Amino acid sequence: MSERAPATAPSSEPSPESPSAPTAAAPLTAARRTGLLVTFVLGGLTALPPLSMDMYLPALPQVTSVLHSPAATVQLTLTACLAGMALGQLVIGPMSDKWGRRRPLLIGMVVYVLATAICALAPTTELLIGFRLLQGLAGAAAIVIARAVVRDLYDGVEMARFFSTLMLISGSAPIIAPLIGGQVLRFADWRGVFVVLTGVGLVLTLMVWRSLDETLPPERRQTGGVGAALRTMRGLLGDRVFTGYTLTGGFAFAVLFSYISASPFVVQEIYGASPQAFALLFGVNSVGLIAVGQINGKLLVGRVSMDKTLAVGLGIITAAAVALLLMSTGVFGEVGLVPIAAALFVLMSAMGVVLPNTNAQALMRTPHAAGSASALLGTSSFLVGAIASPLVGIAGEHTAVPMALVQLTCALLSVTCFLALCRPWQTREAAA
Repeated sequence: MSERAPATAPSSEPSPESPSAPTAAAPLTAARRTGLLVTFVLGGLTALPPLSMDMYLPALPQVTSVLHSPAATVQLTLTACLAGMALGQLVIGPMSDKWGRRRPLLIGMVVYVLATAICALAPTTELLIGFRLLQGLAGAAAIVIARAVVRDLYDGVEMARFFSTLMLISGSAPIIAPLIGGQVLRFADWRGVFVVLTGVGLVLTLMVWRSLDETLPPERRQTGGVGAALRTMRGLLGDRVFTGYTLTGGFAFAVLFSYISASPFVVQEIYGASPQAFALLFGVNSVGLIAVGQINGKLLVGRVSMDKTLAVGLGIITAAAVALLLMSTGVFGEVGLVPIAAALFVLMSAMGVVLPNTNAQALMRTPHAAGSASALLGTSSFLVGAIASPLVGIAGEHTAVPMALVQLTCALLSVTCFLALCRPWQTREAAA
């Protein structure tokens, strides 16, 4: 792989005084940076994937019972949605570079609403898996275009800070979603969860239509067809450092998603917690992620190297995964829910520095193709997460060992990619 960034890319960690977005977008940038409504809309778009998955988590055991399917099969409904979001980004990201951000986003949101409504009517697990795949394919527009819009408007340290601000909004989704899902299950079955998600998608679609203007002017759009898009992606992957941050974030996301996929069974089936108790624990962990994300954006970014912060976050995730594996294999004897929940809290909290910093570091190298770069970032994360999801349930519903083993493996792979491809010490040497 080539070791240098594309010719138009800025340095890995520019100073706060470095040039921001291209001049062609300057008027729009100045007008939109202070818009709280636009920030809320972008946060809502990035929150759509966790809403689509986490609101459904408390219902997984019920789906297993009602549709008479094993846990591993029902977990494929999560995998299908995740895989759809991964593959959809590969298509929608380049489309947004060519046609602008607004039109592909609105089309994707309309299809998402329709697919989610159909999920509520699925009579079998197989059909539910298929509709969840369609839901994910359409919902990919939300997350990939939201990231591209941020790249249109921001650069450098400001972009990293804005990603941390978005985490305040999108990070609230894992708190609210399981709580809503648990309460819905008190009055309806699992299908009611998809009815609520349909309403959320419809509201968000209307907000995008009314409040989010186009952020990619015609003069900055890509030309050419599929071949040009593939060449652009090949060029991005040829940048060793961009690929390194992409894979680092992808494997870190797999650690997170293995927790998302396995925790309903670990907490409810192994430790006997109710759906409401699970939702509460899940929410507490998400508070940790939000809090650390705000510390990253408000206190660390611009004062501490993003690579140093990222390295510390990866170290904490790895240590938490080791602790979970030791506890789940009985090294410390029989442990209760509290030690397991504490380790999961530490693991989730550290994601607050890992995820925004990997996104910012990667996108800072790609101002010329933000949609395609965002697609590669999202696809790597969602595909690795989709692979990790069924693995955590491979030994059944009565042991947490597969979850902990998958988490540790992915954490070690994330650290390896960071050290072998990003090589942060070379960035410091070049700056010196």
